[in-house]
Amino acid sequence: MNAMRLPRLRRLPIMGGIAAGALVVLAATPAFAHVSVQPGQAEQGSYSTIAFKVPNEKDDASTVKLEVTLPADHPLASVMAQPVPGWDVKLTKTKLAKPVEVHGEKISEAVTKVTWTGGKIEPGTFQQFPLSVGELPEDADQLVFKALQTYDDKEVVRWIEAPKEGAPEPENPAPVLKLVKPAEGSDGHGSAASGDTDSAAQNAKAEKTEETASDSSGDSGDSSDTTARVLGVVGIVIGIAGVAFGVLAGRRRNA
Repeated sequence: MNAMRLPRLRRLPIMGGIAAGALVVLAATPAFAHVSVQPGQAEQGSYSTIAFKVPNEKDDASTVKLEVTLPADHPLASVMAQPVPGWDVKLTKTKLAKPVEVHGEKISEAVTKVTWTGGKIEPGTFQQFPLSVGELPEDADQLVFKALQTYDDKEVVRWIEAPKEGAPEPENPAPVLKLVKPAEGSDGHGSAASGDTDSAAQNAKAEKTEETASDSSGDSGDSSDTTARVLGVVGIVIGIAGVAFGVLAGRRRNA
C-alpha cells in the first residue's frame, strides 16, 4: 500500500512545476497592440499636435475606418486634421450645452468626433492620424479619446474602456492623453512663439539696416551733388579766363 502511494506523491511536485510553468508562459504572452495617442502627454492649457496610432491586429483583414470621439466634458475649441494620403477626414461638430470662452471669444460648438475613411491599413502595418488640438484644459490631468476601428470584414473593435489607476489595463483600452503642468517659461504655444519673436527681431534688424543704408545713400548723394556744383563753377571760371586771355592776345598782335 505504501509502495503504491509513493510514486503518486513523487508526481505531485512535478505536476505543480508544470502548472507553474504554464502560468509563467501565459503571463509572458504580449498584449495585443491597440489604438493609442502619440505623444502620450501634453501641457495643460496648451495647443498641441497629437496623432492616433492605429496598428492592424488581423492577418486576414485590413483597417478601413477610424472614428475618434473627443471628450465632451472638456470640449476643444480648436481641432484641425492634418491630411493623410489616401484617407478622407470628416470633423463632426456639436452644439455645446455650456459655451466655453477662448481668448475672450465664446465658443458655442466644438468638434466632438473625427472620422477617417477611404484608406486601408494592411495586415502587419500601422497608420498615424494627426490632429492639432487646443486649448487643452487646465483643470484635468488626462483626456480620454474613445476610438472605433473598423475592418473590411465588417468587424468593429471598440477601444473605449478608460483605464483606472491601480487597476489592470482593460481589454480594450481607450487612447489616453496625460496632461501635465506647463514647464517654467512656457507660453502654451511651443516653439512657434519663440520663432515669431526671432522673426520679429530679424525683421526689425533688417528695417534698421535698410534705414541706415538709405541714410548713407542720401549722404553720398548730397556729397556727389556738392562736388558736381564745385567742379561746374571751376569749369566756368576757367572758361572765362581762357576767353579773356584770347582777347588780350589778339589786341597785342594788332598793336
